[in-house]
Amino acid sequence: MSLLHNTTIGKDALDAKGWWKSRQWLVLRRVSQLGLLVLFLIGPWAGIWIVKGSLSSSLTLNILPLTDPYVLLQSLAAGHWPQATALIGATVVLTLYAVIGGRTYCSWVCPINPITDLAAWLRLRLGIRGGAHLSRDARYWILAMTLVVSAVTGTVAWEWINPVTMMHRGLLFGGGLVWAVVLIVFLFDLFVMQRGWCGRICPVGAAYGLIGFKSIVRISAKNRSACNDCADCYAVCPEPLILKAPLKGGPMRTSPIVLSPNCTNCGRCIDVCSKDVFFFSTRLSKSSNTEQNTASGQSQPSV
Repeated sequence: MSLLHNTTIGKDALDAKGWWKSRQWLVLRRVSQLGLLVLFLIGPWAGIWIVKGSLSSSLTLNILPLTDPYVLLQSLAAGHWPQATALIGATVVLTLYAVIGGRTYCSWVCPINPITDLAAWLRLRLGIRGGAHLSRDARYWILAMTLVVSAVTGTVAWEWINPVTMMHRGLLFGGGLVWAVVLIVFLFDLFVMQRGWCGRICPVGAAYGLIGFKSIVRISAKNRSACNDCADCYAVCPEPLILKAPLKGGPMRTSPIVLSPNCTNCGRCIDVCSKDVFFFSTRLSKSSNTEQNTASGQSQPSV
């Protein structure tokens, strides 16, 4: 990818759709991430306790418990039987992400995502290429390793170095060492490996990917016949390999639905596409079995 293309990614969409249509999912994601972070911090900061706890375990309005299933799994591996509220909270979270897509957590909730997005944006604009290579399966090995370490040490192992937890502590209590962990993640993605933290290392994303393996809410390239091969969607997608089959179809007329559990449902491809190829859809949509064919005059399948 040339440096010239790096600096013009999304320009066609901006010209064709205007600022809001070419940024809407980005803006909504940032509102979601910031809003959730404020809900957790407004209690300790201002004494307004809408949500108590953290993303690992929380209680909303003193009624609704929410528990990170990955944290619960580590706790069980460590030999600690959770309270009933933790089990209920994990069930609620499991059900939610099993429907909307597990890695939706990564792009709509995780406060580290804006940090890694900034690193990816700078990497593109500065034309930084290459870097270390690590299999995407590494995050699953790290996930398994944290469970083993939890079992051996009797602790929730990942929480000791989880950048999300570190950021939460840093915002509440300060501390240079805490922010150093967040800075390391940023520098790693910027100079060492493109999208390396979320795509290759983070076991939290791996766990949510497994949870949402058969999720209903999906991105669809149902208007793929309009694609002009600009490749902007590949440039901005955190997991670009997942776009090839639904976008190009191939000889077997592959479904235009992005079925990979690695998809984060971030909407970047929707924003950046000047031809409106991509839409939010569902696994149950008619477009999962039917491709729009404008050449033959067939109507576009409904969602």
